[in-house]
Amino acid sequence: MKKFTFIFVLLLGYIASAQTGTVKGFVVDRQSEAPLPGATIELLNVEEAIGVITDMDGYFVLDNVPLGRQTIRVSFIGFESVTLPNIVVTSGKDASVNVSLTEAFDRLDEIIITSETSKAKAINKLTSVSARQFGLEEVTRFSGGRSDVGRLAANFAGVSSPDDSRNDIVIRGNSPVGLLWRLEGIPIPSPNHFSTVGTTGSPVSALNPNLLKNSDFITSAFPSEYGNAIGGVFDLGFRKGNIDDYEFTGQVGVFSGLEAMAEGALGKNNGSFLVSGRYSMTSILGIGAGGTSAIPNYYDVSFNIDFGKSKLGNFSLFGIVGFSDIEFFGDDIDEDDLFAAEDENSFADSGFGVIGLKHKVSIGNSSFLKTIIARSFAANEFQADRFINKNTAEERIIKYTESDNTESRTTFSTLFNSKLSSRSTLRTGILIENFGIESVQRDREKQPDNNGDGDPDLFTFIDIDEELTIIQPYIQGQFRLTKKLTLNAGIHSQYSSLNEQFVIEPRAGVTYKIGRNHHFSLGYGIHHQPVSLPLLFLNEEVNGVLKQTNRDLDFVRSTHYVFGYDVKISKGWRGKIEAYYQDIDNAAVEPFLSSYSSLNEGANFGFENDRVALINEGTGYNQGVELTLEKFFRDGYYGLLTTSLFESKYKGSDAIERNTPFNNGYVLNLLAGKEFTIGKARKNVLFFDTKLTVSGGRYYTPVNLEASQLAGFEVLQEEHAFSTQNDDYVRWDVKFGYKINSTSKKRSHQFYIDLQNVTNNANIFTRRYNRLTNQVDQVDQIGFFPDFGYRFQF
Repeated sequence: MKKFTFIFVLLLGYIASAQTGTVKGFVVDRQSEAPLPGATIELLNVEEAIGVITDMDGYFVLDNVPLGRQTIRVSFIGFESVTLPNIVVTSGKDASVNVSLTEAFDRLDEIIITSETSKAKAINKLTSVSARQFGLEEVTRFSGGRSDVGRLAANFAGVSSPDDSRNDIVIRGNSPVGLLWRLEGIPIPSPNHFSTVGTTGSPVSALNPNLLKNSDFITSAFPSEYGNAIGGVFDLGFRKGNIDDYEFTGQVGVFSGLEAMAEGALGKNNGSFLVSGRYSMTSILGIGAGGTSAIPNYYDVSFNIDFGKSKLGNFSLFGIVGFSDIEFFGDDIDEDDLFAAEDENSFADSGFGVIGLKHKVSIGNSSFLKTIIARSFAANEFQADRFINKNTAEERIIKYTESDNTESRTTFSTLFNSKLSSRSTLRTGILIENFGIESVQRDREKQPDNNGDGDPDLFTFIDIDEELTIIQPYIQGQFRLTKKLTLNAGIHSQYSSLNEQFVIEPRAGVTYKIGRNHHFSLGYGIHHQPVSLPLLFLNEEVNGVLKQTNRDLDFVRSTHYVFGYDVKISKGWRGKIEAYYQDIDNAAVEPFLSSYSSLNEGANFGFENDRVALINEGTGYNQGVELTLEKFFRDGYYGLLTTSLFESKYKGSDAIERNTPFNNGYVLNLLAGKEFTIGKARKNVLFFDTKLTVSGGRYYTPVNLEASQLAGFEVLQEEHAFSTQNDDYVRWDVKFGYKINSTSKKRSHQFYIDLQNVTNNANIFTRRYNRLTNQVDQVDQIGFFPDFGYRFQF
């Protein structure tokens, strides 16, 4: 009997211990990023206090943490302590958090200021305005997101993405081309499947959110560290793998695909590996998705290998590679297909990849040097074979369009950061990118029949093998002038070897705190970006000779002005309002009176190929007001309301002010979610999430039907460019699911169903000329679509 009782007690103890999880991570100085050994980590809101201190590397492991959403407090003498709420602890995977503490202004050891961390603040400490951070938990929680960080960003104030077919990010009326993607500190091409060189979006993301750590999204007046962009910055980072245990994840979803991920310890110096591979479910099931009946095939592999600390510093190797293809056969295409036509067979292949080696070494106790060498590529091939006289006795097929583009780049980045004192930090660096562009583009569209064979000629718009180098040195600093007033200021510069243009860009941001609950911010910055590469290298026939008449175009210039007010309304509630004005000049326009401007490029998969001999005389502006009301996840629920009222205008060479295609006028997002802990042990979670988006429709240029019927191809009324607006975009998504935490082993399950566009609202995709019917057809976006997913962690 005693033996049985002893075994029973041991069994209960085992089950009880299995019903807890682990929180681990690193604590560093926010200014110098040096580890803080001896920092205290406490688990709050529990009956029995649990606490640990960090080791010499600033690392901690907090065991026996109850499952569910937990809160910890991190403190260190002389630093402002912080609390981190909403840490999701499961039985299948250790929760990882990285904490940055700010040294107290007056460095009085007996004073410790306590504040609650918030994703309303950027990770980059030199950012003052128009920025917030996000993480894996939000990407996977929000309904309608398809595990896509681009679609997550569409929930934030200032972002518009009323297009179910693509994840383009339109920031404050700017073209998606104005967005800078960064990974681990270096610029990268568009990290998407089925993307086109020069664009930044596509139907399916190649970024696996399961590898991402908390990252920054910046919508205006970004710090001096960032350049070669006028719209915004997506600054992403990969997390480290688990440095103590081996962990595995299996996952399946309609859009994210079938996934396997592994991570664990590597070596004896706190090294780790993290690797994941995904393959499209549409390929496995043999079904179309996302607005087409054709079957999209895609796969990607991502990894982050950290070799741990050594005498030479810390080395890590990171990368992504992804490939995709799709075939559209005209006989199998519906008239409302978003991407193909009934009188064409078309074939698209694309690839994307980046691999980088990062080195970080501490210099003394308050400085570090971070250097990255990387190689990346983006490639796409497209071919369209068009039926002539389809469904008649004279039916034949000819090669109509062919495009083969590859952009490769070698990147070198080095950054020196030094904490001069508790009140000032200096950061300086240089980024060098060498681009190699190989591109061939031929098309018959809008071409004459000079050879008399009865078909438009196949004209070569681009045929190049070029190189160019862009160099971006910068210096910036943060100066805590008083306890309430902080100045971030610096200078970014940019040089292009293509036209030997050099520009200097001053940047500045100020934040002023009033008490603990209010702060004001101001931001200013000049930003430059080259005209998109597919435009720069277009051919024009001049006296029988093909010439690149756009290659000497200057940078497009943008000046940002931002004012913000942020208020902590109550515990867990936050409000924010920002007003901005963006002035743009040096845009590329035609040398004769025309409505064209390069500011409108990027709304589709490709670029216009007949805009040659452009000049830098176009202008534009974006202005607006944004409101955010946010209830951070607490007490089992969250809420987010974002509203943007804005205006986006431009002028072509005809000097007439017009709407840009991105001038929706307003965007409103309302998100809310609730979790219920259920089961005898209260360890499982039933969750609901919903999202409502309402937006003004995009402006478009009407089709000239009579001219199109005479020409045999679509002709637009360019004198009325972007004069007509689509109906409002309305979409409601509902997501619900169930999380199961094992009571006996280290494993967890999660199921969800995401009902997208539950009202089946017919949002307009486009109005386009149909060559077969000689009429203008309205094509609607994706209607009701159910997504599902399952995740298993162990």
